[in-house]
This record gives sequence, C-alpha cells and structure tokens, in this order.
Amino acid sequence: MKSQARVVVIGGGAVGCSALYHLARLGWTDVVLLERDELTAGSTWHAAGNCPNFSTSWGILKLQRYSTTLYGRLAREVGYDINYHVTGSIRLAHTADRVDEFRHVASQARAQHLDVELLSPSQIKARHPFLELDGIRLGLWDPGDGDIDPAQLTQALAKGARDLGASIHRHTRVTAIRELPAGGWRVETPAGSIDTEYVINAAGYRGGEVAAMIGEYLPMVTLSHQYLITDDIPALVARGSARLPLVRDPDVSYYLRQERHGLLLGPYESHARARWLESLPGDFAHQLFGDDLGRIETYIEAACARVPLLASAGVKRVINGPIPYAPDGNPLMGPAAGARNFFHCCAFTFGIAQAGGAGRVMAEWVVNGEPDWDVWPLDCRRYLQSVNRTYVLAKALETYQREYGVCYPQEERPAGRPEKTSPLYDHLRSHGAVFGARGGWERAVYYAGPDDPAGPERSFRRPHWHRAVERECAAVANGVAVLDLPGSGKFEIAGAGAAAWLDHLLAGRLPREGRTALSLCCSPRGGIVSEMTVSRLPDGRFWLMCAAAGERHDEHWLHSHLSQRHGPVSIANVTARYGSLVVAGPRSRELLATVTAADLSNAAFPWLAVRTIRIADAAVLAMRVNYVGELGWELHVPGEHLPAVHDRLVTAGRAFALAYFGLYAMESLRLEKCYRSWKADLTSEYTPFMASLERFVRLDKEADFIGREALRRQAAAGPKERFVPLLVDARDADAAAVSIVYRGTEVVGLVTSGGYGYRLNRSIALAYVRTDLSAPGTQLEVEILGERCRAVVAREPLYDPGNLRLRA
Repeated sequence: MKSQARVVVIGGGAVGCSALYHLARLGWTDVVLLERDELTAGSTWHAAGNCPNFSTSWGILKLQRYSTTLYGRLAREVGYDINYHVTGSIRLAHTADRVDEFRHVASQARAQHLDVELLSPSQIKARHPFLELDGIRLGLWDPGDGDIDPAQLTQALAKGARDLGASIHRHTRVTAIRELPAGGWRVETPAGSIDTEYVINAAGYRGGEVAAMIGEYLPMVTLSHQYLITDDIPALVARGSARLPLVRDPDVSYYLRQERHGLLLGPYESHARARWLESLPGDFAHQLFGDDLGRIETYIEAACARVPLLASAGVKRVINGPIPYAPDGNPLMGPAAGARNFFHCCAFTFGIAQAGGAGRVMAEWVVNGEPDWDVWPLDCRRYLQSVNRTYVLAKALETYQREYGVCYPQEERPAGRPEKTSPLYDHLRSHGAVFGARGGWERAVYYAGPDDPAGPERSFRRPHWHRAVERECAAVANGVAVLDLPGSGKFEIAGAGAAAWLDHLLAGRLPREGRTALSLCCSPRGGIVSEMTVSRLPDGRFWLMCAAAGERHDEHWLHSHLSQRHGPVSIANVTARYGSLVVAGPRSRELLATVTAADLSNAAFPWLAVRTIRIADAAVLAMRVNYVGELGWELHVPGEHLPAVHDRLVTAGRAFALAYFGLYAMESLRLEKCYRSWKADLTSEYTPFMASLERFVRLDKEADFIGREALRRQAAAGPKERFVPLLVDARDADAAAVSIVYRGTEVVGLVTSGGYGYRLNRSIALAYVRTDLSAPGTQLEVEILGERCRAVVAREPLYDPGNLRLRA
C-alpha cells in the first residue's frame, strides 16, 4: 500500500466505490479506497436493490435520475455484467392527498424528462394482472424504475475505478485519522499510514465512527429493516422472462417486486427498531439480525390481500439488516464543518438508488470545489452542533415509520421536539402559538384563535390555518404585530482587516457605518452560496445575519475563506447570545416610541439604519429592516433581557391592539414583496443576475470578490433564466415549490416559492423562467396538482412598489 495519495475514500460499499469511480472519471487517479472487510460489506450487500426515480425533492429526483441513467450504461462502459431489471413501477394511491402528491411529483418528473404517467385502475391492471384494486384511486407509473444487483453494481464501479488508475485495499481497517500540521490528513491502518490531501468518509453505518476520529459527531443512527423473499410461484414461472413491475403501496407502507420467480416484500413498519445505540460491534460486516416477522405481520397480510399471489407462496428467506438513518432520512454529504478537506458521504437510507448521483456530487465537490447541483437537503451542515443523540433517534424512528408518508408542503412533524426554545416559548404557546422547528429552534408558525379548528391541518390545498394567517397579515398591514424569531445566525466580524476581508467575500458594496444591507456571497462560478444581512457597527465591527438553518453552513463558509492578509480578522458566532423580535406595521413607530427614548424619526433612524437603543434597561441592537414589507424594526436583544423587553412591548402594545404573527404569515407577506428565500429561491445553481439581484452586485468595485470573473462573463452574455413574480389564477391550491411553468406545451420555468398573498388577495408564485419570457405582462401557465393555471409575469415588488410603507 502506498504511503501517499491525493484522496482517500473510506468505505467500499456502492457509495464509496461510486465516489472513487467518479473521481477517476474527472482525472484524479491518485486516489485510494480503504475497506475494512470485503467490498459491499455493511448495508450494500443485503440491500433490496430497488432503483426509483421518484422523489418529492427536485434535487434528490435529479440525483436518482442520474443514478438510473448511469446504471443503464455502466456495464458497457466498464466491461462488467450487471443484473439490472428496468421493470417500471406502480405507486398506488388510496387517498385524495396521495393523488395530489402524485400529480405534483409527476409534473416535476416530466420536467426532468421522465416519462411518468398517472394510471386509472384499469390501466394498472393491464400492467400488473395480479393486483387487486379495491380502494385504489389511481397509480403513478415510472417506466425507468427497477432493481439492480447491489454487489454487481459495486464491483462494476470498483472495476471502472481500477481501470482508470485508482487503488482499492480490502481488509484494511482505518484505526485513526490525524490532521497534519502542514495541512492534509494521515489515515492510519494496520497495514501502514497514508498521507492525503482529502478524505471522503463513505463508511455507511460506520460513518459516525469515522467522524469521531476527527472529533465530530454525525447525527445518524442504525435501524433494522426487513424484507422477505418467497419461494418460486408457478404463475411467475409460467411468465418466463417477463417480469412484473415493482409495486409500492405507500398508504400501507410496503414495496413488492419480483425476485427471480418469486416475490420480494419489504415494509416500513410503525414499530421501527434501533440498533447499536451505544457502540457498533467491530466484526459486523456480512451478518444479519435475527428474523422478526412479528413486527411486519400486518403488512404481510395487507400485501397478500392486495396481491393474492403472494399468499400462495412460502417464505424462502428473510433479510433483516442494518440501515443508517439521519433524522430526516436523507444522507449526510459534503464538507465537514470543522475540518478542512474532509468530506462526509454516508448515512444513505436509499444507498443503491442514490449511489451513482452521490458519487458524482462528491467527486465534483472535491475536484471542482462545488457540485454542479445544489444539494442542500443532503448537506451534512444542515444539522447544527446542538443536535444530540436523543433527538436523532426520535426523528430517525419517526422518519422510518413515515418513510412512505405523504410529503405535504407544510408539515411540522412532532418527534424530538422541542429541541431548542426561545425564553418566550411557554408564553407564546399560552396565546395559541402553533410551532414548527427551523434549524432546531421552535418558532410560532401561526396563532390559533378560539374559533379555529384544533390542531394543524396537512394538505396540498389551503388548510384551515389560512384563516389565522389572514388575520395575522391584516394585523401587520393595518396596525402593529410582533414576531419572535429565535435562532437566526449571527456573526460578529471584528479587526483592522475586517472591512477589506468582507469586501473580498461579498459581491456588493459594504454598508456605511450605522447602515445595513443585503449582501450575497458567490462561488467562483458565480452561484449564490449565501445571502446575509450585513450591518456596519461602530469601532470597525460588522454583524452578519443569516437563516437559522444556515448557521453552520455560513460559519463554515466564513472560516474556510478567513484570511489575515488584509489585517487581523476575528469571527465570533453570537447566535446563542441574542434573541430577535420583529415589530412591524404602520403603528410600529408609535408603539416603540412608548418604550424607548431613542429618536425613531426618519431623520434620525431612516430605513436600513442600525442603532443601539435601550428598552427595559437593555441595550438592543435595532435595525430598521424586515422581511414583511411594512414600517418596522428588528430588535436583537441579549437573551437574558428578552422576556423583559417582550413584556414591555406587550404591556405598551395593549393601547395599539398589538398582535402576534408567525412564520406562515411572514411567508405570505414576503411573497408579496418578492423577497427571496435562501435555499428556496437562492441556490448555488442560480447567480445574482439570474435571481434578478444585479443591484446587489458591483462588478466595478476595487476588491476582487469571489465569483467576479464568472459574473462578468454572464453580465456580458446575459443570463438564460430570470427570476420573476407570477400572479396565478389558482383555485383552492397555490403553486408549491417545484411547480412547473409552461408556455403552451413547452416547459419554460420552475417555481421556487408559492403561496397566497392576503394584502393583494392573489395567488403568487416566484419562479425562474426563460429570459425571453421574463417581461411583465407575459402570459404563461403554472401546473398546480395536475391543472394548468393561467399566470402572468408581474413587476416586482408586487406590493407597495415604491417601498413607501417601508420608508414611512
């Protein structure tokens, strides 16, 4: 084994071998894979091998579509036979909500050139003659679905990598990983050590063990998943080589497919079981857990009723093996937040279906510094450092049990909560707050009134809580209302070199002292990495604020680009030290004037200004900026003073009919102002020019900021897509994210945010459309749950276009 390599991949399952193969395909052949046992050991060898394209996530759908496309040609490319059966699949819908979900997914799948269809019961029967169809409304047909032999897939990827020059060492367990003083890593094994520039942790359910070697905790847990294989069934033997399509019955929660001349049944049961909560056994590699069919008995009965052929067969084998789960069921990929050139690529629940795309993404991340696709739903930095084992276990079990649950546009799943709460949590709950978790923080999403139906409603249509949201929007628009916003990421940048360093990171100009500005961080390709509110404070200090979910991502971005070449710079994460209150509405100045002696007039405190004021004996950093488009202030309060400041506002607010509002109202209000949302409307796949944010870019500024050359090229050529607001003639459902925009039969755009605007009484979609169709007045259509709805490109902002209310 050589002592040096450019990249070391740890883990020889399908994902690790795919990462190695794609690195070699990009020309990096000085790469080594280390596997503690045989290739496929762990979860790969016993996987069912299903290869769906289906996903409710645009990015994951893209990832899985790449996998299935790759698998279709891989055997020819590398010269290694693979049993890959593209049988197509049918997903069954029992309920109206499931039908809505299928219609939404079918639309986005077609936009990615997948020939999916919605099938009537008679069409389902024509494709699968053994299915009973009682209670079935329709089916979703994906002709590209099927199953692959996981071991053969892994060996084919390994052969392809070796043929390109990569090295693989089996039975080579990693015992330690040490960061080298000069940069890079030393990976130690019983066979010797390898010094390397990059490490990719693709160790599957052992990914947490590998992360612990560099002092990092990965939020993942191992669960057991069972499936059974039947004896040969004469009716299938009689069909010869013709194979049945794979069936998924998500409303019951199982998959069923043909395996040779028998059937393979795998449920996601409601009594999920976790394993190895304290530590993993050192010798577990090709073993299985004992059979536990009692756990899935009701699912077997349901499947037998749906496909009576199953009931006629005996059970030949039961597979009960370990499967890794992150809290949301998505893998953990990307740069480790606390370590340079160390990447994670593990915790794959659907590792076979996602291995091809994951290998491509990881290779691009390492070689190019960023992947072609924005994969934020998979980014390991989406979990903050506060995540603990109790939370991870609770959420992983919930996710497994709801693996086939309908994926609603707004759903606040309860397991593991509350994880982090504001000091105002109990008070807000007593006033009707219904909470959701954002970045682990409990935030009120709306406030239920005494006459509102109890409990949150989940639907693709407008749920009952829209009435509460309408009330809250009216309070913001006509009076004054307050929002508790805990957990927003806050960083204080200080030092003599702070201004020059930030000027290098940000695409726009820095604000003057006492002012605040929206700022964009771009990648070298010009894509939007982050959106921050930057405030310039006295003494050369800056405050940077970001989304709660982006705290770890943005902190890692800042530290990874930290340089002292302009002078000393320090970064302090002050998120936990401050709470935030948003006070907004045309009477907000009147209210605040009763609780502070500060001059809040336009002359003394204009729009986009930042000042320190005093409320209830606390020094409060007040910013005249908000996300709702009304006169208002953000108040950033030291955590120990937050209850007192809040109480003072509420007491004074009685004279102004002060109301509370939540995140759903804020979402409605920001749509009307066309304010972008990070990782919804702003991703690394879009540049500021595509996002119609060129006013926040200064190509002519002196500092050579990251991404400037790429943006210069795009400015000269013009972007192919532009961000626009659409006014939609919708019925009882608004355009959800990833709704498709059409002109005639042609796909011309993608909705990134949508909802109802109560100040305008209109359904709104924010979308990227082809540049030649971006002019106001252009007539388009948006597909909402299978129905084409008329949409007109409008001019932004839709509400208060002169920003007169903000400046009042």
